[in-house]
Amino acid sequence: MKVLIETYGCQMNTADSELIMGILAANGFEPAHAMDEADVILLNTCAVREKAEARILGRLTNLLPLKRLKPGMLIGVVGCMAKHLGHRLIEQVPYVDIVAGPDQYRNLPDMLRAHAAQTRVDFDRSELYSGCSPLRPKGVTAWVTIQRGCNYVCTYCIVPHVRGAERNVPAAEILDEVRALAKQGFSVITLLGQTVNSYIDGDVNFAKLLRMVARVEGIEQVRFTSPHPCGFSDELIDVIATEPHVAKFVHLPMQSASDAQLKAMKRVYTFEEYSNIVRKLRTKCSEIAISTDVIVGFCGESEEDYQKTRQAMIDLRFAFAFMFAYSERSLSIAARTMKDDIPAEVKQRRLAEIIAIQQDISKEIYASYVGRRVEVIVEGFSRRDSMQAMGNTRDFKTTIFERGECEPGDWVEVEITGATSQTLKGNLVRIVKKGTAPTIETGIDVGISCGPAEPVA
Repeated sequence: MKVLIETYGCQMNTADSELIMGILAANGFEPAHAMDEADVILLNTCAVREKAEARILGRLTNLLPLKRLKPGMLIGVVGCMAKHLGHRLIEQVPYVDIVAGPDQYRNLPDMLRAHAAQTRVDFDRSELYSGCSPLRPKGVTAWVTIQRGCNYVCTYCIVPHVRGAERNVPAAEILDEVRALAKQGFSVITLLGQTVNSYIDGDVNFAKLLRMVARVEGIEQVRFTSPHPCGFSDELIDVIATEPHVAKFVHLPMQSASDAQLKAMKRVYTFEEYSNIVRKLRTKCSEIAISTDVIVGFCGESEEDYQKTRQAMIDLRFAFAFMFAYSERSLSIAARTMKDDIPAEVKQRRLAEIIAIQQDISKEIYASYVGRRVEVIVEGFSRRDSMQAMGNTRDFKTTIFERGECEPGDWVEVEITGATSQTLKGNLVRIVKKGTAPTIETGIDVGISCGPAEPVA
């Protein structure tokens, strides 16, 4: 049976799709190269926002004609939305065959072979997918999941309800995986967790783990997402500032600059505490780039609350931001105990204002790079123009430039000649350091495509 996976949501979902395909491949399934040759289509889903689930329901409607043409085709929904809706999903969309939550991926081979409608969404508190090898696409970048689930109880969020409590992968397993990836030619690693900086394994906290991963031979850059402001320690800031192979970039969700809203959200920090982390990061590491998440229109948000957030966007000058109007999610604390009392038109006005502010700031930040020379790690080539290379700077700014003689994994110097609010453009100056060629084949078509991205939490 040939399988195609469509991925919707955050980086955790992307990593899970590679994990799922690895589990299926180890059990005799094959990646499909196109939808019309697929025997199985799996939608790996997000449930963080109502819009994300609506997108999946729309996609399922689009798949119905294909299923009618291929009666034996199986359609499955896996991941967070599967856990959120459970049996209700098959009741709502009766031509869905498989519904599997984030802790049930090991059971997918048997579920698919059964050719019968099945729902498995129970939590498994011990499931870390030890011994499972993700099937990754060709490239130099790799996701490494170090943590599953979340112990925080943010009132707007359903992640703990769909991914369960926090469980941390043993440090020894993580380091073994990173060493193996380095030998395969992967030189850029992103460590993933719902609140990644709360990672702990014995005496190994996240700061220590980050330093150890950054020092693995063959690893050129380490990124991580998403940390929580609580527990963002001085030790972690020091590692980011001093380890040359750690990216000079932090995605640090703020959500609101109003202490009243932060308390209502149960974010467990004040805006002053959040601002102090930003200040320390910029003091210890002058080249750091910081991005964030922001929610407007949460329950009880006054105009004064909103204006504090608006002003914080201006003052803190994030490199970029994921910004959303609050949408109520069933199972969340807010849905059960709080009133969604901000009118839709007010939410949308506030959202439009902060988006405009952030776009202007991002344009200014990116424009400031024009005329400068920066180091970029090459991560691939443009699909639109094979002569164009793409990579990221040390502070995680996507950069497009002519390919020249460079290859993925190389560090190159690029002179920046133009910029948008999201991308730098430039000319290749020289190759600074050649990358390490893969020692084993990593160029498999893994049958995974990605939908629109969402932040981790």
